[in-house]
Amino acid sequence: MSNSNLPYKRVLLKISGEAFIGQNGFGLATNSCLALANALKEMHLAGLEVALVIGGGNIFRGINLKDLGMARTPADQIGMLATLINGIALQEALVSQYCKVKLMSALDCPKVAESYNWGKAMESLAAGQIVIFVGGTGNPYFTTDTAAALRACEIEADILLKATKVDGIYNKDPLKYPDAKKYDTIEYSKILNDKLEVMDSTSIALCRNNQIPILVFNMQKLYNHQISLVLAEHQGTLVTGA
Repeated sequence: MSNSNLPYKRVLLKISGEAFIGQNGFGLATNSCLALANALKEMHLAGLEVALVIGGGNIFRGINLKDLGMARTPADQIGMLATLINGIALQEALVSQYCKVKLMSALDCPKVAESYNWGKAMESLAAGQIVIFVGGTGNPYFTTDTAAALRACEIEADILLKATKVDGIYNKDPLKYPDAKKYDTIEYSKILNDKLEVMDSTSIALCRNNQIPILVFNMQKLYNHQISLVLAEHQGTLVTGA
């Protein structure tokens, strides 16, 4: 059911590979894929145009090969391929829920996914398809957070949604420090100046330069079908300003 009271129309959701793990601790869990697909379906039925960028840490992290002496470029390429695996799994989960979906990869792999094309992405969103962006930016040395910020700018998203394990941005890691202070709102510049590790500096700068607000929220709210409430009340931490 469409919800015309939502403050945003087109959203870019960034989710980490951890969203696919479930109880396994590693890899892909079928129930996690289906739960995520159901949450995305509800977002779409609420009237949102939904695009998302997926991480691949549940399968591979490039940093893991540092001790083996592997160069950064091939390590990052393996990481980008991991996001493609997650994207295919999520695509099929969405299809099983009768959702129209478009999978687009920045890393050319034409037998598996359509190569990223800005015009086709915009057409797919306007046609009501859920668009999944995989392959990061297609280049090494750029994180999936940066890919999310880039795609949010390109598709003219109203907001970038960053799903995390905690309920917003803190002045230090709340999982380690009980006295950590949560911000309800924060400016891009403070994140950069204070070196808060919610997203890398390139992604924050991209959103600031293009005035794309960021909402950091607890991933569990996505699975609990509370995303409309999260958007309406800005539950989490809203990043705007200078």
